[in-house]
Amino acid sequence: MLEHTRTPHTDTVTLSFSVPSALVTEVRNFMRERGIAEEHDFIPWREAANITDEELPATCLRGARYREGLTQQKLSDMTGIPKRHISEMENRKRPIGKHNARKLADALRIDARYLLSV
Repeated sequence: MLEHTRTPHTDTVTLSFSVPSALVTEVRNFMRERGIAEEHDFIPWREAANITDEELPATCLRGARYREGLTQQKLSDMTGIPKRHISEMENRKRPIGKHNARKLADALRIDARYLLSV
């Protein structure tokens, strides 16, 4: 039988929120006055994911398809794009192109711009 693992008590909580740009300075000052530190040790998502600009459309296509729970064959049936072409697009062996990006984006419920080269 597995033992319960004991998690250490957390003294701090990290919050993330959005504020109107006109209030950024005011909110930062309010937080500093109360001893709340602003963290700056973050890594840009592209660096953390280790994805180049050239890989981004294929990665978005594969990720969106996975998110929707679709196989390449099912996506092919929905869009009329041959399964082999979808596979080649996901593996960066075939460009997606504007026409296919629109078809795929509609089927995957995403913005077509995610599927086009940056």
